[in-house]
Amino acid sequence: MARSAKIVRETKETKVSVALELDGTGKSDISTGIGFFDHMLEGFSRHGFFDLNCHVSGDLQVDGHHTVEDTGIVLGQAIARAVGDKRGIRRYGSFILPMDETLVLCAVDLCGRPYLNFDAAFPTERVGGLDTELVREFFYAVSYSSAMNLHIKLLDGGNSHHMIEAMFKAFAKALDQAVGMDERIVDVLSTKGSL
Repeated sequence: MARSAKIVRETKETKVSVALELDGTGKSDISTGIGFFDHMLEGFSRHGFFDLNCHVSGDLQVDGHHTVEDTGIVLGQAIARAVGDKRGIRRYGSFILPMDETLVLCAVDLCGRPYLNFDAAFPTERVGGLDTELVREFFYAVSYSSAMNLHIKLLDGGNSHHMIEAMFKAFAKALDQAVGMDERIVDVLSTKGSL
């Protein structure tokens, strides 16, 4: 059975359409109006082996905040819907990803309790058309709308582009582990019996 979701969210500030296939091959069709953000979502798709279509029209004449945050909200909702009742999934995933001088740790728990621990500071205010302060906002939105526990920690780095790209790729790898199926898990991986 396909583990997929399609979600459209429209407000006065943005219209976001996301189609996500967890068991994909890494194909993507991304258009958010922010080139560097598109590149990050493409990397997330490719390195997590998620098929992702994401189309956003937002109030970029104001700034990128609503576009980035609302994309995170809808992507998080799509992750939650696609993973379903969580029966048989590994639940946890973690990855340490190097990218040149940068090293990023990401850990995920699909526990049903939203929490973000984001430990990073960027040396520049922008990369391309993306305000670097919006990176945390994106991951916050994903973690809360998907009800996942998400830790992202910059272990080393000096280049903002590398730092952000390593975060998106590490998140992809950790999430791919967490949503992966394990035949030894017959229900959900919890002593409570639910996630």
